[in-house]
Amino acid sequence: MIPALIRCAFGTLVALLGLCAPSAAAEVGTGTGQPVASYAIAIRGEPALPANFTHLPYANPQAPKGGTLNLGFHGTFDSLNSFNLRAGSTAQGLVGNVYQTLMFRSRDEPFTLYGLIAESIETDAARDFVTFHLNPAAHFSDGSKITARDVLFTFNLLKSRGTPQERITFGRVKGASALDDDTVRFDLSGLDDRELPMILGLMPVLSHKNDVRHFDDPSLKPLLSSGPYTVKAVNPGRSLVLVRDPHYWARHLPIMQGLYNFQTINIAYYRDDSSMFEAFKAGLIDYREENDPTLWRTGYDFPAMKAGKVFRQTLPIGGPKGMKGFVFNLRRPEFQDVRVREALSDLFDFNWINKNLFFGLYTHTDSFFADSELSCIGRPADAVERSLLAPWPGAVTPGIMAGTWHPPASNGNGYDRKLEARAFKLLQAAGYKAVDGVMMKDGKALAPEILVDGRAEERLALIYAQAMARLGVQAHVRLVDDVQFQRRRQNFQFDMMISEWLASASPGNEQWGRWGSMSADKPGAFNVAGLKSRPVDALIADMLHASTNQSFIDDVRAYDRVLLSGFYVVPLFQRANAWIAASSRLAHPQRLPHYGDPLFGATLSMWWMKRP
Repeated sequence: MIPALIRCAFGTLVALLGLCAPSAAAEVGTGTGQPVASYAIAIRGEPALPANFTHLPYANPQAPKGGTLNLGFHGTFDSLNSFNLRAGSTAQGLVGNVYQTLMFRSRDEPFTLYGLIAESIETDAARDFVTFHLNPAAHFSDGSKITARDVLFTFNLLKSRGTPQERITFGRVKGASALDDDTVRFDLSGLDDRELPMILGLMPVLSHKNDVRHFDDPSLKPLLSSGPYTVKAVNPGRSLVLVRDPHYWARHLPIMQGLYNFQTINIAYYRDDSSMFEAFKAGLIDYREENDPTLWRTGYDFPAMKAGKVFRQTLPIGGPKGMKGFVFNLRRPEFQDVRVREALSDLFDFNWINKNLFFGLYTHTDSFFADSELSCIGRPADAVERSLLAPWPGAVTPGIMAGTWHPPASNGNGYDRKLEARAFKLLQAAGYKAVDGVMMKDGKALAPEILVDGRAEERLALIYAQAMARLGVQAHVRLVDDVQFQRRRQNFQFDMMISEWLASASPGNEQWGRWGSMSADKPGAFNVAGLKSRPVDALIADMLHASTNQSFIDDVRAYDRVLLSGFYVVPLFQRANAWIAASSRLAHPQRLPHYGDPLFGATLSMWWMKRP
């Protein structure tokens, strides 16, 4: 997440209590041109909700409170700290529930924040500064008031010892100061980044009373924070229990109406998906999002379903679909040649896999922002995009520039000779030769290890490895547990692995952490590919500077073209809908958010128990 060369985007939120004009946007000034405090801020344009809004459009303010929600997650955990280098192995369900942020993001808008801990925000047209005015009622779970000291403590802690993404982002801030106990100002002068004020608005606020001497280490002691839940019990690696804080300070704010409705949330971790599915069938888990097409088609005829104790539903997924695929580690010499990456991409037979394993239910992913106006697929680059790409000749392939490129489509029989021949020619052009049936270069075989952390991924990787073997590529698959997988990913100890890049309607600073050169060598960064690309860096900066919607769309489409042209990822597949099954005791709003997850987060923050 970060920016700076030609245009901007990211987000979280609540409501104000009267410090601004009814429709004031955070950049709107007074008659003298001075910035004024506002209840909300949008990445571009105006917030959709007025200052006197009563609840989010997709929340049910009449939802009853109470009841116990039982959830199951795959894997394990060794920490409750969501913000340090080892955050990848942190227990799920803490962010939002236990740890909350200065402002709150609406999932009905591309990127708009409304007040929460900060009841209002102000900035100027250039966004050279941002000032947060804290809600005087805001307090931590121990009853202590949230002050500017806590905000600055958190900022400095994450800037120096947080995740690589936080260090990069917060490290760009020129200065931070407390104007008084309830007011914090950040100096962003000269950064030319429209999104950075919003990234700061999504910063969690931790108490300065937290003991952070061992902040860098895994810890099963939660940090003192201000969310609607506190951690009641922890069984290391196996389960945790969250309980609603009866003194939660924000429970009456408009932004919180209809949210966080369960009294207790029990979260159990399962080592494999089959045991988690059996627990769901037995009623030990209340909710399941199904990712296995075979189970979705054939596995839901168990007694509880027949008796009406469980319901199934298909919910549309709003907003751009992200990318999931086998990513190449560019730190490996053999993957620094784009021809090798493209050749191996040609060998992934989506059509055969989709037909034989997934009942034809998936679509081959073709963009980092698929199914949205941000995708370049099917759209020739316009004059603006071409001008953005002009400084980088060769960064985009002709087919992707023309909008005619699509991921390779096989004949579906599992042995597409044309694609294999094309891949063979690419490997030959990269200097490889077939020696006794093995692809060799400079006496070394092309033999990547594919790292996976689950049986479903292992099956997929094995099929892919078999396709590579027919061309003499000696890929082998390594299955490890979740914690080992995360640690190897964080330290870039892999050749290839399956990774996922979720997409929002307003990509921005997070792209620095995913693809920016500055994050390529930082352990724990999301730039798992290790990409260092001047055009990518330039286009990230460009989208962060964009002040109009059309200029932003041009920036992102050009960015999509460059990423696709590099063949850094072998695209997998996507679906337009989420497949869910849940206890009939649960209910959710009928009105879904326009963008993002229709399930309202890992712990179903907008669902409720029908009879608490």
